[in-house]
Amino acid sequence: MEKLIACCGIDCVTCDARIATLSNDDVLREATAKKWAEQFSAPGITAETINCTGCRQEGIKFSHCYECEIRNCADAKGYNTCVECEELETCPIVGAIFQYMPELKENLKSLN
Repeated sequence: MEKLIACCGIDCVTCDARIATLSNDDVLREATAKKWAEQFSAPGITAETINCTGCRQEGIKFSHCYECEIRNCADAKGYNTCVECEELETCPIVGAIFQYMPELKENLKSLN
């Protein structure tokens, strides 16, 4: 199976935004926008914003990717993902997401 792990550990291969983008699936875009808008209390997420080829891939990104603290930090340090950083275990930036989604840390560690 293809491995495409974002800076924070999200598995882009299974991400609905990426799947909808690659398959040009407007029904999945609508469903994803509705789910994420509710889940993240972000009414600005609409079907039109659900376009992404993956955090570390060339191409279009989900709008949050451009302002993502985790992605911006990894880029500033010259890392592909947070697993390359010696502060992974103590980082308050990526640690905030790990407390809600601990599987992301495991995804990152699987890259080693």
